[in-house]
Amino acid sequence: MELNEIDLTDSRNFVSAVPHEWFAELRRQSPVYWHEEAEGPGFWCVTKYDDCVNVNRDYEHFSSAKRATFLWEMPEDQIEQLRLMMLNMDPPLHTRYRRLVNKGFTPRMVNQLEQKIHETADTIIDAVIEKGQADFVTDISAELPLQVIADLLGVPQADRHNMFDWSNRMIGQEDPEFQTTANGEEYANEAAMELYAYAAELFAKKKANPTDDLMSVLSSVEVDGDKLSELELELFFLLLTVAGNETTRNLISGAMHTFFQNPDQWQRLVADRSLLPSATEEMLRYVTPVMNFRRQSTGPVEIRGQHIEEDQKVVFFHISANRDEDVFDDPDKFDIGRTPNPHMAFGGGGPHFCLGANLARMEIRVMFEHLLDRMPDLRLDGEAQRLQSAFINGVKHLPIAFSPGAPVGR
Repeated sequence: MELNEIDLTDSRNFVSAVPHEWFAELRRQSPVYWHEEAEGPGFWCVTKYDDCVNVNRDYEHFSSAKRATFLWEMPEDQIEQLRLMMLNMDPPLHTRYRRLVNKGFTPRMVNQLEQKIHETADTIIDAVIEKGQADFVTDISAELPLQVIADLLGVPQADRHNMFDWSNRMIGQEDPEFQTTANGEEYANEAAMELYAYAAELFAKKKANPTDDLMSVLSSVEVDGDKLSELELELFFLLLTVAGNETTRNLISGAMHTFFQNPDQWQRLVADRSLLPSATEEMLRYVTPVMNFRRQSTGPVEIRGQHIEEDQKVVFFHISANRDEDVFDDPDKFDIGRTPNPHMAFGGGGPHFCLGANLARMEIRVMFEHLLDRMPDLRLDGEAQRLQSAFINGVKHLPIAFSPGAPVGR
């Protein structure tokens, strides 16, 4: 294969499946590869595990703030606003922001959610269990993170499907299903504006009548006299709406699809529930819902002998790192007992390690506990439909069938 045949910017190339064979070829032939771009300046494509971890951690040489963290190009005024979002910050500003928002993600706060997450998982299954069939994505995997993030943010459950719609329109801006206008980017921006307006209204209510939800906590949290501004709060609301919803939904959906493709592993888990912790980590490695992030070089730097000039785009691919043959034995095999499993689905450590990693792990574990208990014979009942995106590894629809059962909540 000629490497110039590879196009990782065209989202259509990810619709049938993630092109893992392309990433394997890049790791083998050119692990730091200059990728031309039809509508952009081109970028360095980083595909080996160690290099991806290093680019993610080394904020001094690879900045999140200069051009934000998305592969595509954006106008400067848009980037300026995105720099107020933690995802697009470098230390020391990132450190200040993280110190403030960490107050809402302490292990104690996350652990307090577990019982409610169990109850939510049962309620979700109750809604479909008597029918014997469902769309796994919209009826099950989307509902859990949506309901959890709504509770966490203090959003009324009646409004949660607005969050689902906003995040679909922002993340799925290239997917025809989620667009009603010819200009997907414009439609995505409208969704962001609607979300900001909703967040501003919500914060006004929280300030007037604070409760114990995360947004009430963050509205008043203070570290060394420092507080979050209203715009920062709105951007954090957007970040959590998308990151706390899309990633976990697509992980659970992608994992279930993977189990359908590897039924021996599902039966293994049905037979031995003690494998659930290692299975959760293998789901994260194998699916990797966020496929890449962008950095911008702050000066001349080298990776594997490749000279990178100042102010060049560098994109590291978690989805490739998690299949690196030098780190994972038989990396294309889905093995729920895999150990060790140092995947970088949450970023591989460093200042940008995923803030919600423990909450995501809990949601995945709890959802699969309840599926194993109540739908052990679930099976694919049609064709999976994948999201058209070069950023999120997503499944939009996954028709399933199972033996009908009785609701537990009556």
